[in-house]
Amino acid sequence: MLGPSAHIDTFTRDNLPPEDQWPTFLLDGFDYPEHLNAGVELTDRLVEKGLGDHTALIGNGRRRTYKELSDWTNRLAHALVENYGVKPGNRVLIRSANNPAMVACWLAATKAGAVVVNTMPMLRAGELAKIVDKAEITIALCDTRLMDEMVACAKDSPFLKKVIGFDGTANHDAELDRIALDKPVVFEAVKTGRDDVALLGFTSGTTGVPKATMHFHRDLLIIADAYAREVLSVTPDDVFVGSPPLAFTFGLGGLAIFPLRFGAAATLLEQATPPNMVHIIETYKATISFTAPTAYRAMLKAMDEGADLSSLRVAVSAGETLPGPVFDEWTEKTGKPILDGIGATEMLHIFISNRFEDMKPASTGKPVGGYEARVVDADMNEVPRGTVGKLAVRGPTGCRYMSDDRQLEYVRDGWNLTGDAFLQDEDGFFHFAARSDDMIVSAGYNIAGPEVEAALFAHPEVAECAVIGAEDGERGQIVEAYVVLAQGVAADAATVKRLQDHVKATIAPYKYPRSVKFIDALPKTQTGKIQRFRLRAEKMN
Repeated sequence: MLGPSAHIDTFTRDNLPPEDQWPTFLLDGFDYPEHLNAGVELTDRLVEKGLGDHTALIGNGRRRTYKELSDWTNRLAHALVENYGVKPGNRVLIRSANNPAMVACWLAATKAGAVVVNTMPMLRAGELAKIVDKAEITIALCDTRLMDEMVACAKDSPFLKKVIGFDGTANHDAELDRIALDKPVVFEAVKTGRDDVALLGFTSGTTGVPKATMHFHRDLLIIADAYAREVLSVTPDDVFVGSPPLAFTFGLGGLAIFPLRFGAAATLLEQATPPNMVHIIETYKATISFTAPTAYRAMLKAMDEGADLSSLRVAVSAGETLPGPVFDEWTEKTGKPILDGIGATEMLHIFISNRFEDMKPASTGKPVGGYEARVVDADMNEVPRGTVGKLAVRGPTGCRYMSDDRQLEYVRDGWNLTGDAFLQDEDGFFHFAARSDDMIVSAGYNIAGPEVEAALFAHPEVAECAVIGAEDGERGQIVEAYVVLAQGVAADAATVKRLQDHVKATIAPYKYPRSVKFIDALPKTQTGKIQRFRLRAEKMN
């Protein structure tokens, strides 16, 4: 049964899936008071514990203490409530790259009782509109450098009424910061229920109507109190760095929730691209890094003989499976442990992981404390060890899609089916086999092929096209497009570049096809359906 709610705007609770469609939640050991505000727990509570002078956020050329973060977020929360009328339960979208201001806005909106939707800076107006429409978002907080697409989205939106600029660089004037400047540094946060929705995580790469995963205030703390406490043993002396966007739950957990839960420091740098990560670890004496396997490959390439990673305690890898050779090269070259794990937006964060004292190369590890996992067949029966089947998991977090029939596909018999094929070995370690669907996973990003196809189809020089994932040594997979050109169009490098540029301008640039192949005709069934499996098969032969 759901506990009490502080939401005046009941939209999210009204759109939770029916409780009989929820997974089984295993909450033993995760006890929180009925009233809980994650924004308070990650800021003010650390000050109360005597950590006010500890560094909380590093970025934009300065360090902010927990006391400064508490004051900053309280002033912003005052502005949201008093000047912009944010009510508990309202959905607030945040558009920004990784920087301290984005984290401050997220925490402030959470303190005000809002339901936050973090979005990536690369999304275009059309992609933002799908999110706004699905969640009926009325207010957006946007880094002033990224206003164009957000304003374009609001212009045609029946829901989005206000786009408020904030300063993501800490060096120029912006509306939200200006209004917050004179606000009190004390704010009485909304006494949200532990079962109030705090965050909507939109799954990356979804085609059509996007899927929104619904996470409660308690869920945000659970992932820290489970994975980060047990596997990483986080202390206030830790310094976190990483490249995943805060808009992804992998990034939000690893670069904000985990450090702030334990009084550690979060390094939030927009230039934290994989090749720069080695320099960033050296500069900030980072102890924990979060990124995808492709980034660790890039870091190994960028690493010279004089690289000093002595401060690093652990490298965390997720987003795609960590190949054995990368594990071996990393440990040999750095002498530092690299822990592979698997998480999902639906589960909020990592639920199976290797441990410092219990790891195996080319393995995803064992369930995090509080979670159970098994490999099952189509009838949900557990298969013998060493047999490939569907990964099923349950624990203190789990899938709740917002107003979406796909809930019935993800949750069966109380278990979350992640869409991954795995096997479990005799020692209990889980090993990734493949994605159960056709999602392209490139450098840790999930990319839906049909979305790229739709962007290509919009170009007048494209008659037909199909998109698949092609294996790539650097990125795991790349987007590869097979294109039938309109009559008279030259199949040359200039056309490839025009099509790539068109896709970059239409949808998020990271989704563009890095490989474009021109063919005379696509393989199809008698009914006209494109046979992408034949393109994949030809690719392998």
